[in-house]
Amino acid sequence: MLRTGLAAALLCAAVAGSSLAQEATPTAAAIIHAGRLLADPATGRVLREQSVLIGADGRILGVEPGYVTREGAAVIDQRARFVLPGLIDSHVHLSGELGPNQLLDEVQLTVADQAMRAADNARKTLAAGFTTVADLGASNDAIFALRRAINEGRALGPRIIAAGAPITPDGGHGDAQGFAPDIVDALRNPNACSGADACRRAVRRQIQAGADVIKITATGGVLSNTAAGVGQQFSDAELAAIVEAAHAMGRRVTAHAHGAGGVNAALRAGVDSIEHGSYLDAEGIRLLRRTNGYVIPTMMAGWWVSQLAERGGVLTPAQAEKARQVGPALIEMARRASAARVRFAFGTDSGVSPHGMNAREFQLLVEAGFTPLQAIQMATVNAADHLQLEGVAGRIAPGYSADIIAVDGDPLADVAVLMQTPFVMARGRVFDGVD
Repeated sequence: MLRTGLAAALLCAAVAGSSLAQEATPTAAAIIHAGRLLADPATGRVLREQSVLIGADGRILGVEPGYVTREGAAVIDQRARFVLPGLIDSHVHLSGELGPNQLLDEVQLTVADQAMRAADNARKTLAAGFTTVADLGASNDAIFALRRAINEGRALGPRIIAAGAPITPDGGHGDAQGFAPDIVDALRNPNACSGADACRRAVRRQIQAGADVIKITATGGVLSNTAAGVGQQFSDAELAAIVEAAHAMGRRVTAHAHGAGGVNAALRAGVDSIEHGSYLDAEGIRLLRRTNGYVIPTMMAGWWVSQLAERGGVLTPAQAEKARQVGPALIEMARRASAARVRFAFGTDSGVSPHGMNAREFQLLVEAGFTPLQAIQMATVNAADHLQLEGVAGRIAPGYSADIIAVDGDPLADVAVLMQTPFVMARGRVFDGVD
């Protein structure tokens, strides 16, 4: 009797467990019928006539062959299109955009104005097919508020990895320049620092404020309104203190760096990635390969400022002179680094170039010698790894966020088709504001 009773009890428990498991299995809220599907850009394999099942929580449940249906699930017909993961831009500035009023904007716009502009630019970026971005320089209050609003579903835009205000040397790139002294004092970057201890403190306070990643300006920059070049500006000791403080608190460090000396100093200090890297040399390539770090080439920025330098009316003389030199250098850097098998993640520096044009970077990458698949990998699996979003973004696979786009044509044959994204889904929600 004991064995029989125990067996019956176990059977009942098994049946109950099976019933609970069935009840717990998520049901599809939506199904995308994809004519062609690049689910995993790492392999480059394109599947035909596939169904992507999406749960009510905005996550992908699975991919099944054929055009399947499920009771109660909305069917989204993309059978005539090429479906791929939502794109990732690892370097944007949502709260502003370079233009003829750039100097006036610095003194006329409030933080609230910046937040409103960031929200508008976030919509443009999402409409362009970019479902995740890293914002690498903005007012803390403006960009952190927008990040929160998007996370809570109160604003439309891509997932934001936010650096907030960058860590910059006193008077260096990222600090205020080109104004009367009293205006400079009012506009100073709160994270401008001199000396290892002060820079370490700035990093800790920026993390306290809510930074997902630490952005530093290791060298001068093109858009600094000063003729200070693009060489190293932080000292080696300051760079080491910044990286030590950030890593101790679980944050990666990405370094704006143009000049080779500044690139190499930042890499020796342990930064995790290099933004721009215009004059990357053999030593920088060696260091990147040793650390397995990423370069974010931002070729859009170089291309755009080179044009502005010739047009006139936007850049100051100091900016234009640097733009003429740095723009072409980025193309040559990308070719050299690619040949050396340095890892690249996609980034545009949009805000320097107009928001919503982000996909033009794909064409520039192909012109520099990358294949279309390599360029797409930079904006999906590579960028996800770079931003520590592996398992969240960059693929169409079970458990990943339903960040999905569809385009007309074949981006593996012609990346220009990525300039138009007639279908965008972010976190399981179809974005219906696409022009």
